[in-house]
Amino acid sequence: MTDKTLRLGRLFGIELRLDYSWFIIFALVTWSLAWHSFPMIHPGLPVGVAWAMGVVTALLLFASVLAHELAHSFVAQAQGIPVRDITLFIFGGVAHIGEESRSARGELLMALAGPLASLAIAVLFGLLGFSVPPGSPLSTLGRTLAWINAALALFNLIPGFPLDGGRVFRAIVWAVTGNPQRATRLAAGLGRVVAIGFILWGLWQLFGGSWSDGLWIAFIGWFLYTAATSSMRQAALQDLLRGHTVREVLMDDCPRVPPTLNLQQLVYGTALLSGRRCFPVMDDGRLLGVITMRRIKAVPRGQWPVTTVGQAMIPVGELRTAGPDEELYEALTRMAAANANQLLVVDDDRWVGMVARDKVLNFIEGCQVAFKKPPQTYAGQEGRR
Repeated sequence: MTDKTLRLGRLFGIELRLDYSWFIIFALVTWSLAWHSFPMIHPGLPVGVAWAMGVVTALLLFASVLAHELAHSFVAQAQGIPVRDITLFIFGGVAHIGEESRSARGELLMALAGPLASLAIAVLFGLLGFSVPPGSPLSTLGRTLAWINAALALFNLIPGFPLDGGRVFRAIVWAVTGNPQRATRLAAGLGRVVAIGFILWGLWQLFGGSWSDGLWIAFIGWFLYTAATSSMRQAALQDLLRGHTVREVLMDDCPRVPPTLNLQQLVYGTALLSGRRCFPVMDDGRLLGVITMRRIKAVPRGQWPVTTVGQAMIPVGELRTAGPDEELYEALTRMAAANANQLLVVDDDRWVGMVARDKVLNFIEGCQVAFKKPPQTYAGQEGRR
């Protein structure tokens, strides 16, 4: 996991993380509300009250963003799709979803879940704002959050990938054509057009003298453009790997190691001689787990002679697996979702080998050379905004 995020804990089985950039937007939102918006609505409002209202409103806003992402995540989990985490950052939030939806209908439901959650929250805050005396701080807080959540829902429904509206468009094209890759390309292309529109709008604001608004709008456009471009590359990569299976990059000659071997013997013996970074741990022909260089590095070097492979390995029950005839793209996606460099390959519950990320990437490079296609980057996981 990147060191640019703070772990907040788990909610409904989903890890929650906070990117350091979130503190920038939190401070800006709080300052804007406390210094400008609330004093304009309530002339003479004490400074301390204005700042307290700003902090509470900003916190509730980001709780609303979290609820938006949780809605996406719950629909994904209902479809059997794993959700790695939800991260709040400068542009809001993103749910890192391990796999694509398996159907256009599933994609549509997942895309609509977030905006519908935001609209429901807008209604709740609206009811709060109109149920208390007009002009009171609580009424202002409720109405402000109602307006912001409604705006959030409408913004996300703009038909530009990777916004939720772009995913709705992708689901519709997928349903009509039956081709998810083509749907992604069309949706991402539309997303780039929308992003360019935001960039031009931001530049127009800049030249009109609205520096802060212009910079922010242009920055959002740039972010959407890069995300849409990444999605197009993902679709191209999926096209490139279509029809190729795990069996084509399967490593079935991995050195097996016993659980009683200590880490020093493994590193300076088997690992050094084989050049491999991952080893199946076997005992009497039975697979116990896998030991990786990442796990070894997590153990202080001075403890290597007294730490056994069995103590440091990843137990078999925690391993992600792939089948030898599984689509290679799906295996690569699963590796990224697990933040792993390799997958165990099993056939009828029998270990048959390993598939490593670096070997898959070499295979991709070979395909690109063979078919004269430009290099494609691999984003690593699906994000829902």
